[in-house]
Amino acid sequence: MKNNKLKIVYEDKYLLVVFKSANLLTISNQKESENTLFHQVYLYIKRKNKNNKIFIVHRLDYETSGLVMFAKSMKVKEIMQSNWDKVIRKYMAIVKGVPPLKGTIKSYLKETKTNLVYETNDKKNGKLAITDYKVILTKNDYSLLEINIKTGRKNQIRVHMQSLGTPILGDKKYGLKDKFKRMYLHAYYLEFNHPITKEKIKLELDVPNEFLKILK
Repeated sequence: MKNNKLKIVYEDKYLLVVFKSANLLTISNQKESENTLFHQVYLYIKRKNKNNKIFIVHRLDYETSGLVMFAKSMKVKEIMQSNWDKVIRKYMAIVKGVPPLKGTIKSYLKETKTNLVYETNDKKNGKLAITDYKVILTKNDYSLLEINIKTGRKNQIRVHMQSLGTPILGDKKYGLKDKFKRMYLHAYYLEFNHPITKEKIKLELDVPNEFLKILK
């Protein structure tokens, strides 16, 4: 694997934030150990200094592109994760159809043994998930949404968009068996207080070219 695939968005001696492309694992699973974002970051860090260490702070789904944060020490990782509910995380998505112009979706989510997440009325066993969204523009029965998640549940945005009746384009698991080769969900914005310096950090990615093509 070539290290030049790694796109660094922010780096200091405590944190590293990189871009993850769609259809790439964040970390290894039982089937794949090297073709992952973590492995790319690991190689990058070790080339700088073989004694360097790296710890993942959060993950994105295989199908989702966008910003992923890593910490360079366990201490920094623990600070970030313990304050993760204070981090502003925004996504952009293209969905099929036109939902209400803005709204908040709140529901409890459970997961089956086959890793399918679904909404439930079982508050004791389900996990509360809250998603804010607003429509940015619509074109040809497609809508571009800005999404701000208040909780970080597995597949949360995908399940909530499905529940609205406006599934994300390319989402084969919770959407349509459509023609698209990627899922149109992009984690484009992170805003947080630096775990050590306390400085406010704002990181933002551009709209992907694939999104712009759909919306022309």
